[in-house]
Amino acid sequence: MEHEQTLPEPLKAGEKGPDSDMAMATVPRRRRRGRTTLLIAAALVLGGLAGTATGYAIQYDREPTPLPPLARQSLDTPKALAPDEATTRKTINANRWHKTDGDLSKLLVEAPSDAKVLARPGYESFDLFATTFERPDSAIRYWATNGFRRAATTVWSQNDRVIIEIRLLQFDDFSSADEYQHEQSVYMPEKKYAGNDGAAIPGVPADLGHVWVDSKAEEEPGYEPFRSARAIVRRGDVVLDIHYGDNRGGKITEADVIDLAKRQLERL
Repeated sequence: MEHEQTLPEPLKAGEKGPDSDMAMATVPRRRRRGRTTLLIAAALVLGGLAGTATGYAIQYDREPTPLPPLARQSLDTPKALAPDEATTRKTINANRWHKTDGDLSKLLVEAPSDAKVLARPGYESFDLFATTFERPDSAIRYWATNGFRRAATTVWSQNDRVIIEIRLLQFDDFSSADEYQHEQSVYMPEKKYAGNDGAAIPGVPADLGHVWVDSKAEEEPGYEPFRSARAIVRRGDVVLDIHYGDNRGGKITEADVIDLAKRQLERL
């Protein structure tokens, strides 16, 4: 027999049901965020602002702290002079003038006293410089529009067999000079040219300069063997390009080429 589910009778007014006090005690109460929490947060913000304002006020009333004295009390700077008939672009920009902005040919190293000068230090025309490339016409078209500025050259020979040619190639900016130095360096290790990785120049980063001595001499019927070496170094917007050759195919000492490159770099 199924049991019938009975509902509790409703309570009369003022009457308490069984365990009513316990039921009220166990019912969870929802927490409310009262005004007290917001007031505390506002007080913290105002306190921080007041502290900052007070710090600025105290610092404003203090005397400024003197800076420590310079290590050098007097700096070596040229005294300003009124321009006259002797004033030039170089003199008026004395503090910003670099030696490569002057006569570039005067920065070329001098030939040894026992050498035979084949071409005195001077400027080389752009057309003549282009003839040093395998395709002069392409070189003229390219460098005429890609930052070439000027070239200073000197050539001498020693003992009727060693020929040295030094070029200082200046470009309009560092990027053009870097492009030339990189393009001329990247093919030197090939067998057709030096045939080796070359050597670094002391004090010069490897990516800015190198020296190559040919692994073997060039030989053609009816001609003396010829061995060459080359140094390519960039210093700012100037590229140093040295060609060092022995027209009898003798051994070229790598140290001699490096020493010549270092002496030329010192002039720059």
